[in-house]
Amino acid sequence: MNGEATARCPGTRALVGVSAALAGLAVTVFAVNVAGVRTPVPLLWAAMPLSAIVALIALVGVARTAALPPATRRFWRHLAVGTGLVVLGASAHAYDGAVRGLPAVLVPEVAALGYAGSVVINLWAMARLPLRFGNRGEILRAGLDALTVLLAAVAFSWHYVTRPIMESAGFTTTVIVAAGFTVALNLLSLFAVGKVALAGRGHLARGVLPMLTLALVAGTVIAAGQRFVDRPGLGVAQIAIPIVMLCTVLAARIQVRAAADRRAAAGRRLPSWLPYLAIAAVDLLLLGLIAKGHDDALAIGGVAVVLTGLVVARQQTVFRENARLVARLDHGATHDTLTGLPNRALFIERLDAALAADDSDTPVSVALIDLDDFKTVNDTLGHGVGDALLVAVAARLNSAVRAGDTVARLGGDEFVVVLADIDAEAADAAAHRMIAALAEPVVAEGHELLVRASIGLANGHSGQDAADLLRRADIAMYAAKHDGGSSVQRYSDGMAVSIADTAALGAQLQHAISDGRLFLQYQPIVALDTGRLRGVEALVRWAHPERGIVPPVEFIPVAERTGLIVPLGDWVLREACGQLAAWRDEHGDRAPRVLNVNVSARQLRDAGFVDRVAAILNETGVPAHRLTLEITESTESTAVALGEAVTRLDDLRRMGIRIALDDFGTGQSTLTLLHELPVDQLKLDRSFTQGTDTSRRDTMPAAVIALADAVGLDLVAEGVETRDQAARLAELGYQHAQGYHFARPLPAAAVRDLMVDHPAVLATVDL
Repeated sequence: MNGEATARCPGTRALVGVSAALAGLAVTVFAVNVAGVRTPVPLLWAAMPLSAIVALIALVGVARTAALPPATRRFWRHLAVGTGLVVLGASAHAYDGAVRGLPAVLVPEVAALGYAGSVVINLWAMARLPLRFGNRGEILRAGLDALTVLLAAVAFSWHYVTRPIMESAGFTTTVIVAAGFTVALNLLSLFAVGKVALAGRGHLARGVLPMLTLALVAGTVIAAGQRFVDRPGLGVAQIAIPIVMLCTVLAARIQVRAAADRRAAAGRRLPSWLPYLAIAAVDLLLLGLIAKGHDDALAIGGVAVVLTGLVVARQQTVFRENARLVARLDHGATHDTLTGLPNRALFIERLDAALAADDSDTPVSVALIDLDDFKTVNDTLGHGVGDALLVAVAARLNSAVRAGDTVARLGGDEFVVVLADIDAEAADAAAHRMIAALAEPVVAEGHELLVRASIGLANGHSGQDAADLLRRADIAMYAAKHDGGSSVQRYSDGMAVSIADTAALGAQLQHAISDGRLFLQYQPIVALDTGRLRGVEALVRWAHPERGIVPPVEFIPVAERTGLIVPLGDWVLREACGQLAAWRDEHGDRAPRVLNVNVSARQLRDAGFVDRVAAILNETGVPAHRLTLEITESTESTAVALGEAVTRLDDLRRMGIRIALDDFGTGQSTLTLLHELPVDQLKLDRSFTQGTDTSRRDTMPAAVIALADAVGLDLVAEGVETRDQAARLAELGYQHAQGYHFARPLPAAAVRDLMVDHPAVLATVDL
């Protein structure tokens, strides 16, 4: 023993020794006096109250062990109170036998009340102990087992204890005497077969319940011997109570040692073989009574019938649960546990069935659905939200297909649909219905999420190979992702080659980031009225060893799809901030006042983005108000799609960083974006500065500047390529612009030359 448990119950080992000595003394003295009274009468009775007192001390110690859970301490505390009543009953019983000389077989009223009170307290302790069961069937079986054992104990108690008492005592005292004496001999019978059998696991230490069951068996066996004792001064209670109390003290020591060793409470339930042993014992008793022609044969026979019925009922519950278990296992082998949809195995089975149709011209299609950016949901909002989203997607897909179609989950965020007996045009329509069904935002655990999915469609016919059809749908799905996602692509020849080329480009891009093959160029942002350099926009370029300079339009989408946009964006931001810091150190006020850097929605959804931006600013020494982060107005960056990213934009603005909305005017939710996103600047898309329609070319920029003035936002016009375009924008009220008219994207050295050689004007505007 050690630790806190030892401090709470210092003498548990000693108490076991004392209790064992008292039990040994009781058995020895009883055996010596069987042939005749050879010892003082008080010595026959002394062990009863003393053993109960020792047990009470042990139980109080367990109840005060702080290392035990509250429910366990409460249980032992109640049991201690019940044992205290046994002390009272055993003391009264011993006094009447040793001092008053009453026959040992008779139990006085005070003793009977003490014994009965202990039963009430023990039952209360059992009622307070929480149940720990997996299902109702388990509870029912445990209850039936407990009742079987209890009835068997009652049968033996009746035949060997209660009936002999009734035959020798008057009817008025028989009920109290029989009840009290039975309780004394089976003090822990209800304890072992009642609620403890139902709730012991998880609350009582391993070994406690077997020890209490031993007390039950010992008490029952000893009680059965009362009919063979014919001396008035001898009663089996004189040895039964000390032995039962010894088992109680041993159980207490097991519990305290488990607490000291910090082992989890893991008591066992009632042994499964015990009910069968009980019914076998009753059957043997019945056969013996029948052979002797005993009057109890009818009563014990009735008990045997009841016990047989209980065992049959128990077996029926086992059969039913096994049948349900087999059904669950069969369902689990073919269905996804989260969504309840068919899994890959059942999907392949049904696709094979559709492809095995007799008519080789029967059309069959497979639609493979993959959710876009699902990993971001798991990483930022948690797997609970991700699981709720998958369940909602499963329901949406089921609602979008025909009753005979099979919607299955292959794993992760991949779903697949078998469309049997359907032509290519109808299959396309079905795929677009799925896209439409997923278009409405999904509320998952309080988060409103926009579900975007890429669908690959492979059309075939009966007789084709299932694996080949699924492979084609997979290729088409990746093609849909490469086109920006949230779309449907039908498989066509040559598509696999294109996918492979894109995958290879992604691998090469990863090496380019680590090998230093990327570089930045900077396009000036100027003041329209003076042509002075106001700032620069950093633009990334890739120097490919074989293909030369790869334009961003080719590799940025690849970076988005592969997730490389996060490390790529970090590299661009660090490189650009470092360059701005160098310009400021070298040229002071002539250096660009602001630095614009493009940021994707995927970067914003990354949980560590804000911290990395702060670290880069701190590392390079660039003030936060000198940095403007540009996000693109596209489907990907709508307020609903950004989700948690909106919070990160707020965090960035609180740091002093400015937010610009790039390509303004090309999206479909302009006013929503201005309302939902924390924006400081609008960058008018080049389509409004280079259009050939004069009225539209003037009307839209004028409307945008009116809107910007109304909400207090800065404006920068992009794509200005001629002096006339610059003059027209200046007349409308635009103050800043960028484009080839002023300068193409330049290397850092060329921007330095502009600051040195042309400090005042990059290009003039005739007003």
